[in-house]
Amino acid sequence: MHFHNKYLAEFFGTFWLVLGGCGSAVFAATFSNDIGINIGLVGVSLAFGLTVMTMAYAVGHVSGGHFNPAVSIGLWVGGRFGFAHLIPYIIFQVLGAIAAAFALQWLLKGAPGNEAAIATLASNGYDASSPGGFNMQAVIVMEVVMTAFFLIIIMGATDERAPKGFAPIAIGLGLTLIHLISIPVSNTSVNPARSTGPALVANMFGGGDETLVTQLPVFWIAPIVGAVLGAIIYRLIVSGAAPAEAEVTERVEIREPDYRNDYVSDRGDYRGDRGDYRDDYRGSQDYRDDRY
Repeated sequence: MHFHNKYLAEFFGTFWLVLGGCGSAVFAATFSNDIGINIGLVGVSLAFGLTVMTMAYAVGHVSGGHFNPAVSIGLWVGGRFGFAHLIPYIIFQVLGAIAAAFALQWLLKGAPGNEAAIATLASNGYDASSPGGFNMQAVIVMEVVMTAFFLIIIMGATDERAPKGFAPIAIGLGLTLIHLISIPVSNTSVNPARSTGPALVANMFGGGDETLVTQLPVFWIAPIVGAVLGAIIYRLIVSGAAPAEAEVTERVEIREPDYRNDYVSDRGDYRGDRGDYRDDYRGSQDYRDDRY
């Protein structure tokens, strides 16, 4: 498979993540009319999870389905991804996020009253830019912890010993849960590309606040630190579980021959009993002779 296939998969996967996740936030999370459409926090959280799950099934077999620079770095630290593709993956992920942010901004301009959404595009932030007004320290801790658990989920679900075919579901639901927890704190990043695309486009072309860009380093550093920690934690978990698995395998191998030997021995005894029975039966001919 050519390298460009992997990079295009990461581009379009990240494009779909930002378009679907951030799009649900700016189009439907606060939208209200006579019909009463408003998906709120739960809807946005589910949208982010669905974007990752659907694209993991669609192109995960091509590129691995990272769609996130922190995930790529974490998988590299965890020994699941080669360094040769790391930088191109990150570049195409960021480009995909920027392209999706441009698409969202263009769509928002198609109707009046979307000025606030055009100026933010569901960007991440802290202090006044945080949905709940959380400070930088709280946002950093939240992003580190959430990204660490995201990497643990990813590495565990894609482990060769895990059930096959269910990894995208576990990863998508994991991202949904992460958003349910952390949207009020930071608007949820755990993904530097997702943070970069909306922030750059909103600030440069939507009249957004300068803080959207000046706060971006937090949403690069914290998720990457969390991803590295998650990869290290998972490797520690796996290394601790290996001896127990070896012991179980050895026990099964010992028991199986013993069972066969017992079975063969029982069959031999049974045959011996049948032989004695035949002798007794033949001896009963004397009884017949006596009768007749």
